[in-house]
Amino acid sequence: MKNLSLLFLLLLTIVPASAAKIENGEQLVAAMHKKYDGKWYKTLTFVQKNTSYKPDGTIENSIWYEAMSSPGKLRVDFDPLTGGEGIMFADGQQHTFKEGKLANSRPFLHPLMVLGFDVYTQPVERTVGQLKELKFDLSQFHEDTWNGQAVYVIGAKMGDLKTNQFWVDKKNLLFVRMLQPAGKNRDRISETQFNKYEKAKGGGWVSTEVVFLLDGKKSWVEEYSDTQANVPLAGDLFDTAKWMTTDRKYYVVKK
Repeated sequence: MKNLSLLFLLLLTIVPASAAKIENGEQLVAAMHKKYDGKWYKTLTFVQKNTSYKPDGTIENSIWYEAMSSPGKLRVDFDPLTGGEGIMFADGQQHTFKEGKLANSRPFLHPLMVLGFDVYTQPVERTVGQLKELKFDLSQFHEDTWNGQAVYVIGAKMGDLKTNQFWVDKKNLLFVRMLQPAGKNRDRISETQFNKYEKAKGGGWVSTEVVFLLDGKKSWVEEYSDTQANVPLAGDLFDTAKWMTTDRKYYVVKK
């Protein structure tokens, strides 16, 4: 009997430490960061196959080559690389390149980078501030299921699928879904899904399929291959002035 009492007391001390209760978005962000702090990759390169679903029913495919440095930097080179077309996200800006030259720049905070990658590598306070800037109500919280798995939902009440919100897998604390109002009158629903997670070498996870839907219909699908985590990247890879001259060998795949 004495041994059972000691075991019960031991369980009381262990369980709260490993299963802290989450009741709002800020606590969830803190838990996501804590789970992978120092264990998540800082750089990632991959080849991205895109499938675009047109309103007329036709399908169009394309290939992009991508390199990410977390937090906050993503470079996308469109195939063929000799064309010099692509996009760069860096330091809260989106830069578009055409024919090897910078075409335009504009402020843009990429929500998928924040939720899918940066949350694990940057200070909690910075992520919380960015999510507030992106208009997620971190006080709105509930639990639900997604694809048969328990999830946390931040930004909306149970049953509300129209408000700005993101979903996080409860078991592994991985971002899996985002819903946002879209369209000129904000009367349509844009949905993004991070699917088919695979463990990355060196720590962390990679969603190898990203699906975009508009009002429940697929509009764009991304499939990742040749993923490489924690590879050294050229120091000027994210320098807009060196878009065509920087060393891109880490993510250029020979055909």
